[in-house]
Amino acid sequence: MPVTVTVTGSGTPDDPWALRTPPGTSEYRMHRDDTVDPPELVCQVGATTLKYLARCLDDAAAMLQEHGDWIELGSADEGKPAKDGTLEAWARSPANPVGGWYGLRKGYRGRFAMYVPPLLEHLGLVELEHNPRNNRVKAVRREV
Repeated sequence: MPVTVTVTGSGTPDDPWALRTPPGTSEYRMHRDDTVDPPELVCQVGATTLKYLARCLDDAAAMLQEHGDWIELGSADEGKPAKDGTLEAWARSPANPVGGWYGLRKGYRGRFAMYVPPLLEHLGLVELEHNPRNNRVKAVRREV
């Protein structure tokens, strides 16, 4: 049965999106900052601020569309290796469109697969599982 995820906010610094991690266990806030070049997604998790290149939304959606099937999230901190074949591994790979990390804040560049997929889901770009562990994501099929 599909899980209904309620997201509030408009994604601005004054009205950030209020999101929940894929298992639904933690809430965090995210907004888009277009005042910097290149634009960033700013993710506030408690007292910790993480930043990702905003282009990750389009790049991840395109990769998932090309992949065509479910892919494991595989979220991991920057200092831990990402499991091969996961979204987290892709977000760090020299083979992705930016040639490496989408995370911008040294020491906090990981956890891409924990915080970005719920926003992709809210934007209608992906389907996301909401199990206690081992969640997966896949692109929403677009009619051509």
